[in-house]
Amino acid sequence: MTQGIVYTETVIHSAPAEFVNEAPYQLVIVSLDGEGAGRRTGRIRGAARVAIGDRVTLVEESPTGAAWFAPSAIG
Repeated sequence: MTQGIVYTETVIHSAPAEFVNEAPYQLVIVSLDGEGAGRRTGRIRGAARVAIGDRVTLVEESPTGAAWFAPSAIG
């Protein structure tokens, strides 16, 4: 299971035409766990919102490489 910490985030209110029906939605850059794992850009699944420093889990990856994260369960 891929997890990490939110490095930065923003909420998109004025989306490009192909995503206008999905706005508002949150984009994040996640610092992935593990030595040299790097960072990954993705969206937050559903209506949940996260903040910088929150722990998230990769929950879906599309065939095109798009990533969706969700807040990690605590405990």
